[in-house]
Amino acid sequence: MSALDGLAGGLRARIVPGIAALPAADWTAGQPDDAEGWDYYRACGSDLAAGVFDEHGLVLGLPLFRMEYRLDTPFQGRLAVVGRLLDRLFPRLMRWGMLGVGSPLAERCHVSVRPGLTAAERAGAVDAMLALLEEEAARTRALLVVFKDVSTPEADWLAPLLTGRRFTAVSGLPVAQLDLAGLDVGGYLARLSAATRKDVRRKLKSRAAVRVEHRERIDDVADKIEALYESTRQNSQLRYGEFEDLPPGYFRNLADAMPGRAHFVLYWVGGSLAAFNLLFVEPDRVIDKFLGMAYPLARDHNLYAVSWMENVRWTIAAGRSMLQSGQTAYAAKLRFGSSLLPSTNFVRCRNRLLDRIIRLAAPWLAFDRWDPDLRQRREREEGREERRPRRTASP
Repeated sequence: MSALDGLAGGLRARIVPGIAALPAADWTAGQPDDAEGWDYYRACGSDLAAGVFDEHGLVLGLPLFRMEYRLDTPFQGRLAVVGRLLDRLFPRLMRWGMLGVGSPLAERCHVSVRPGLTAAERAGAVDAMLALLEEEAARTRALLVVFKDVSTPEADWLAPLLTGRRFTAVSGLPVAQLDLAGLDVGGYLARLSAATRKDVRRKLKSRAAVRVEHRERIDDVADKIEALYESTRQNSQLRYGEFEDLPPGYFRNLADAMPGRAHFVLYWVGGSLAAFNLLFVEPDRVIDKFLGMAYPLARDHNLYAVSWMENVRWTIAAGRSMLQSGQTAYAAKLRFGSSLLPSTNFVRCRNRLLDRIIRLAAPWLAFDRWDPDLRQRREREEGREERRPRRTASP
């Protein structure tokens, strides 16, 4: 029997009021191991989603969001100042209505697909969804339809489908991940450069003054955790607008909705909560979702390095082989041994002329182009390439 046995009767695609309106069991069957699954999106207050159905239930489901997207969102540093000025002077030019697939609260575009579909059946479900999204964008006057942060495993099959349907690939921010397979803490440290290993050990001396607490319930410290997140956000030199906003009660709601999946690590200096980590636990991976710190207290006690090593230790002790530390702050993550997993935004504009302009401007609209850490890394690699001796042809 085909996985799309109801295809003869046609597929039905519809917008629904949030992930809770999609069958939890069907969603989980298509995304079985993801911590950022049905429970996560429901806890985030997801109020928009879409599904493709046949007579047997959900065939394909995905979260949606709407926003006024500022064209200068990827820009950082001095160019960001110019972007903000242009936004004040020409807001109608700089802000485009967007219907997004995925979530500002996730670093990957989660698309739940019924297991067992053939490539042709999966493509048919995607086409039904794209027709619905185009109709919804027209109804709400959204100029853009965007699949945000398409990465593995979805990218393997979804990227070719979107590229073939007039979506433009715009590079997003890559996701840092640290492979710890077969390592203990000593083995991990031995893999670092001598200079980095020495620096880490020096900073870990601060841990003697820090009390580390692991817990799942945060009722008594939820407000402090939210304040630490906001403190870190304000202290950052990077700005990504609405993509940084968290809904009210975000951390408390996750603790309630994801027992066993959401894990908090608290760092106390005396009686003060100086930092926290929110970790998501999956069968073979720990996701370092958020780090919040109080300044200057956290910096004085080297809590970035302390928390990094605590996460490494805890991931290994929990029997997981991968520590994912997400987007931004790449300089430290690369120095600590992480690799980068590419992420791509797929964009289609309902105005054909503007769509062609986006296609031409895609390299300049890429998020990874303007991240300062990634730019410095590219410049170093280009410098090394220029200094590399060139072979001359033998006579």
